[in-house]
Amino acid sequence: MVSFMSEPKKLFIKTYGCQMNVYDSERMAEALGSKGYIETTSADDADMILLNTCHIREKAAEKVYSELGRYKDLKAEKPDLKIGVAGCVAQAEGEEIIRRQPLVDLVVGPQSYHRLPAMEDAVRAGEKALDTDFPEDDKFDTLTKRAKVSRGPTAFLTVQEGCDKFCAFCVVPYTRGAEVSRPSTRILREAEELVASGVREITLLGQNVNAYHGHENGLAGLIWDLDKIDGLERIRFTTSHPNDMDEALIDAHASCEKLMPYLHLPVQSGSNSILKAMNRKHTAESYIKLIARIRKARPDLLLSGDFIVGFPGETEQDFADTMDLIREVHYGQAYSFKYSTRPGTPAAEKPQLPDEVMNERLQALQSLLREQQTETQNTMVGREVKVLFEKSGREDGQMIGKSEYLHAVYANAPQSVFGTVQSVRITESSTNSLAGTLI
Repeated sequence: MVSFMSEPKKLFIKTYGCQMNVYDSERMAEALGSKGYIETTSADDADMILLNTCHIREKAAEKVYSELGRYKDLKAEKPDLKIGVAGCVAQAEGEEIIRRQPLVDLVVGPQSYHRLPAMEDAVRAGEKALDTDFPEDDKFDTLTKRAKVSRGPTAFLTVQEGCDKFCAFCVVPYTRGAEVSRPSTRILREAEELVASGVREITLLGQNVNAYHGHENGLAGLIWDLDKIDGLERIRFTTSHPNDMDEALIDAHASCEKLMPYLHLPVQSGSNSILKAMNRKHTAESYIKLIARIRKARPDLLLSGDFIVGFPGETEQDFADTMDLIREVHYGQAYSFKYSTRPGTPAAEKPQLPDEVMNERLQALQSLLREQQTETQNTMVGREVKVLFEKSGREDGQMIGKSEYLHAVYANAPQSVFGTVQSVRITESSTNSLAGTLI
């Protein structure tokens, strides 16, 4: 008797936005793996296409509809192809996505993707599937174990979701919901699974990660427990809120060797009046004092931040205050954006600044930030750093990895350094990377 094994179905996931979406895409692929799917890098040969979307930037929904339009001909050629929209745009738009784009078969919000296997059953039966609830059942309870596959040396690990801060410009509380922290026991188990599969560096993720309360000692307590895992060499976390940066976490930066000397701590503006309008609940002065405390604990810390230019009501003096804060703090890296309205947020109802004003201010701010980044990178030349090598570089015999300060570093090295931490002497600084030689 001859038995025939069915061909595996192919899943193509396109991920937009933050690191948390990268993590979510991995878990969605694992969930659909139970239905016989394997991932493919091409939409053309996929049996299911999932767009895992982000709603942070302006016109995010329209960009998703535009992307969906590109699959119209592919859907006509392959009637059995299933197309889904996941993530924050799915949460915000809901059934409107299916109404506007009938080729979409399923829409799933970021808190419901553990239900994808059942949704896949529904769409294979010819139904449309929609789930944008904030379900009582915890998706992480369903997705209990990571797939036992060999991985690269770095991984993201979501520990906290949602946000209770309600900044006036942000949609996260509406698309991701209230703050929820995963129990530390489950996080530690997942971290051990990741390390067993080859991971050497874990970045802890949360919309407001330092508000994590799934451990009796908060995020610092979780970090110290992760520190005990054999084989885990590096720990990072992002994104933090200044108001939740407690002394225990600052102390961890001072004394936990596995916690890397890099911190992303968004301030958004250097103007107290704008910070108040943003509902940030901190001041420029309190932020600067906090940075001083952190740097006293970890003098070599590289600081990263976020800035929004042109928030409604921002005056020339407000913008000047932001520039003054940047000069005082000095950032090794930073992300900056023009303010863009997000429907449903308080700031969207306020009079908007002229686009030319925002453009001019953004150019000036980014010029200052680039100057600081270049200066920071130049100070690395001649220094010895520890690099975790992650992949092959741009040239034969070249490998690329990340230093403890999250700088991309190129070095001539054998493939055998992949997944290991090596000492590298920095010899050159380029726009967005460093080059060095193995020591």
